[in-house]
Amino acid sequence: MASSSRSGLLDYYTKDGWRRVFVTLDEETLTLNAEDSSKSSNSSSLSSKDGDTAGVPDEKVPPESILNQVRKVRVIKQEVGGLGISIKGGKENKMPILISKIFKGLAADQTDALYVGDAILAVNQEDLRNATHDEAVRALKQAGREVDLTVKYLKEVTPYFRGSKSSESSTGNAVSSPPQNWPEVKSINLKLCYVSRYIPAKVQGAEGRSFEIFSSDGRSACILRCNDAASAQQWYSVIHTNVSRLIEPAIDEANVILSGSPGNREIHTMGWLSEQVYVGGDSPKPEWKPVFLALTDKDMLLYDAVAFTLEDWASPFMSHPLLATRLVNSTGTSTERLNSPDLTFGTRTGSRKGVEAHLFRAETPRELAHWCRSIIEGAHSAAALIKEINCAVTWHSQETRLTIHYENGFTLTDARSGIDSSGKSQILWSFPFDRLKMSADDGQRLLWLDFGGDEGEQELDLRGCPKPVVFVLHTFLSAKTARLGLFA
Repeated sequence: MASSSRSGLLDYYTKDGWRRVFVTLDEETLTLNAEDSSKSSNSSSLSSKDGDTAGVPDEKVPPESILNQVRKVRVIKQEVGGLGISIKGGKENKMPILISKIFKGLAADQTDALYVGDAILAVNQEDLRNATHDEAVRALKQAGREVDLTVKYLKEVTPYFRGSKSSESSTGNAVSSPPQNWPEVKSINLKLCYVSRYIPAKVQGAEGRSFEIFSSDGRSACILRCNDAASAQQWYSVIHTNVSRLIEPAIDEANVILSGSPGNREIHTMGWLSEQVYVGGDSPKPEWKPVFLALTDKDMLLYDAVAFTLEDWASPFMSHPLLATRLVNSTGTSTERLNSPDLTFGTRTGSRKGVEAHLFRAETPRELAHWCRSIIEGAHSAAALIKEINCAVTWHSQETRLTIHYENGFTLTDARSGIDSSGKSQILWSFPFDRLKMSADDGQRLLWLDFGGDEGEQELDLRGCPKPVVFVLHTFLSAKTARLGLFA
């Protein structure tokens, strides 16, 4: 999975409202720079100061066809007004030489081929790509009456010069530096971050064109807003791609740490999801909360923050055995809309307390499919690994033991009898899985297994909630069916 780079102007949510920032994305970091209002960038006017014809700056919108295109434009200087442009940037600012203003009615404007945001690459074939600001000013002023400009439009810097809220994205994978005197206000390490398109209703002005980034500790790092939903989707996608690319190396690192732990469990997949939780009060309302999920050989582990140490991994806020966990209520769409409510799936786990349920939300259809597949396959692998469960039960007032084996099915043995010469307890009955016609439970302590024929229904008192046994039975049957290729 290739990483992406991007830069441009977005809005950053603060306690005082939205603030304009220049955002730079690279492989592992997202950097935010904000304008320092006490300073300003180098700016030079290349229009004549001897006359009044230099009117107001022209802000024509360039056609889409010029994006990423290197163009050559000839400008004929006027006696009054010169080229009729202002420029910013330069090598000392780590910026290209950029047209920041075009004065209406003057020479550059009359070409109808130059735009605010054009980077000047060369003047009369003199390369300006590594020129300082002063070198560029000198080259433009000494260029003569006919000036051949080689230019390329940089869409991402245009809003900074225009002072508008229009778009913020760079072209291709090229990353521009932030404008001069825009100091860094935040740098976010993308390793094991969570990028969510769900924005709480309390954030005003998000309007379906924002996304939130959570750091590895589960806390919000920033909320960013784009000009429109399409731009937001583009930004979200490239950041999500970079974050996703960092997960596999992180899994390898986690398994190195866990290799020395008791049980030597291995992480097969991990990452962030949102879980629906209910906020207390008179009228509890559901909210989405980030949760870090990890699947091992046998367990589904839930954390409030990324686990980095052995102590962290040993302390999930909740743990469920995959063998007693099933996937339910998976809903997905082919779209990837911001704030889409459709990318959800649920899990149900049989426990001594009954059924423990979770509702999770993924961020993309691919992510949804990955987690659904991983949970199903993880449960099936756990079935093949663990192979059998045993529990004490009462049958016909007898103290017995029920064994459910992944390959052999059901066996009930007499818990009171001794072990015979073969080393086995007395078998009261035994049935393969294909004899099972129906199963049911009362949710309290009773389990009914109907094997048909003369034996009919067997009632077993599990002396506690039967849900763990019921869910394990379901997983064994599902795994065996999948092994036969009858279940995708």
